[in-house]
Parts: sequence; C-alpha cells; structure tokens
Amino acid sequence: MKPFRERNPIIIGVVGMALLGAMLVAAFRVGDLPLIGSGTEYRAAFHDASGLMPGNEVRVAGVKVGTVSGIDLAHGKGGPYVRVRFRVDDSAVRLGRDTEATIRIKTVLGQKYLGLAPAGNGRLSPGGQIPLERTASPFDVVQAVSGLAGTLDQIDVKQLAASFTVLSQTFADTPASVQASLTGLSRLSQTVSERDAQLRDLLSHAHNVTGVLAQRDDEFRKLVTDGNLLLDEVSRRRDVIHNLLVTTNDLATQLSGLVADNRTQLEPALRQLRDVAAILQRNRANLEHALQSMGRFVTAFSNVVGNGRWFDTYVAGLLQPYQPTIGGR
Repeated sequence: MKPFRERNPIIIGVVGMALLGAMLVAAFRVGDLPLIGSGTEYRAAFHDASGLMPGNEVRVAGVKVGTVSGIDLAHGKGGPYVRVRFRVDDSAVRLGRDTEATIRIKTVLGQKYLGLAPAGNGRLSPGGQIPLERTASPFDVVQAVSGLAGTLDQIDVKQLAASFTVLSQTFADTPASVQASLTGLSRLSQTVSERDAQLRDLLSHAHNVTGVLAQRDDEFRKLVTDGNLLLDEVSRRRDVIHNLLVTTNDLATQLSGLVADNRTQLEPALRQLRDVAAILQRNRANLEHALQSMGRFVTAFSNVVGNGRWFDTYVAGLLQPYQPTIGGR
C-alpha cells in the first residue's frame, strides 16, 4: 500500500471534502437517520397550522412523547393543506389507525403543541398520515384580537349607528319585545359610536400588550416556574412554618404571663430605668467630653503596662547634669 505522501494530493483532498460534507449533512439530519433518529415519523393533515413550528412538543394526554419535525404545504384532492411531520417514541405510546390530532395552545402567550388521541385497532403505519377528518386547529385569541383591531378601523360606526336608528324607527309598530330589542341595539350602536376613540385605543393597547407578552414568553414562563418552585418549597415546609407560628404564639403567651405575674416588680424597675436614661440624656455632653479625655489616658496607660505585668516609669530631674568648670574654677 502506498503511503499518503506518495498519493495524488488532489484525489485525497476531493475524497476528504466529500467525507466532510457527508458528515455535516448527517449531523444536521441526525434526527432522520433510521438507527439514530428518535422515534418513528408520522404525518397529519391540517386546514390551518398557524402558530405551530418545528421543535414544538407532541403530547398524548398531556405527556410529551415526541416533537414536530417539519411543516410544509401539500396538495390533495380537496385543494392545498398543511402537512405536519412529527416523530413519536413508539415505546411510550401506540398510535391506532383512527388516531386523532389537534393543535392545542400550551401557554397563554400563544405557544402551541400537537396533541394526539390514540384510537382504533391495529397500528398507524410508519410515515402514515392522519387525514383532515380527524384533525382540528385551535382558535387563536391573540390573532382574533389583532383581527378585531384591524376590522374595527374599517367600520364606519356613525353610519352603523344611523342604520340601527332607522331600523328601530321602522319597527316602531312591532310588538314590544322586538321593539325593545331594536331600541337596545340602537343605544348600543350609539354608545359604540360615542366611545369609538376609546375602543380603538383599548384594542391598540391590547394588541401591544399581547405583542410584548409574546416577546417575553421565556421570561414569563421562568417567572411562573419560579413561582411554582416557591410554592412547592412553602408546601414542603408547611409543618415547619406551622410549628414556628405555634411556638411563637406560645412564647408570646408565656411572656404575657411573665409580665402579668411580675408587674409589681417590673414597673418600679422600668420607672427607675427611665429615670437613669433621662439622667444620661441630660449629661450627654459631659459623657462625650469624658470619653474623649479618657482616650488619651487609655493610650498612655496601655503604653505603660504593654511590656508585661509591671509599670514602666522614670523620674526626671532627680540628678543635676554634670557641668565641667573652665579655668580651674
């Protein structure tokens, strides 16, 4: 066998690039590999799958059993439809031939998941598709509010109010129940017309709020999760907190009894303590001056006794200094 240094470097480079490309493709499509991929892939047909995205959870009775792997547009006999591809762990659930699929809302912010309801005999074949007759999409509140805000901008509320007024006048000779209903509709339309600006502002602000909440979905979920953890910790320590409150109540009862039993002794002592506090308050300036003066004394005393169990001291001026005489005097 020839060593690599003697082979054609161009061929080696081409083969290496091809292997590297194959490894990259396998890394990005590892979920689709038959031996490595997690679970079996199935399909479901929907009239509308807005809001559902690849990576969303697949649940059965609220338990996660897989993930959505892809969403694309397909064409059938009745026209175009949305085809959702998802993978399910076969060891966790068995999907029958009459299995139903529903797109459900996971959070109040609009995040969704694919819910499955296994039904029927046998087993849904790998790659099998759940037809449109057994699928359903949820009603999206956020989109409804957004659509209502846009629709309200296109309504001529004054003309609508005038129409209801004319309709009420036309049915003036009808029975009282019908007339009351139309009169109520007329008043409602007039109220809507008078509050048109406020309603527009309300719907606009609601649209902005839903947008901000959708952007802060992760923070909101973390806040809810942390709140649940706090409640769980409080629940686990419920007995400890209960014992603490009971013990505190017992302590307060004992202190109340102690004060009640020793009231005659405590009252004079507290009165004298109050007199002492008043004296200290009146002599506050003197106390401060004494403490400041004592500082110098404490420093000198520490220097004197700082070398052992004795005092270091000296006597100055006991002997006169020697002064030699000049000229024999």
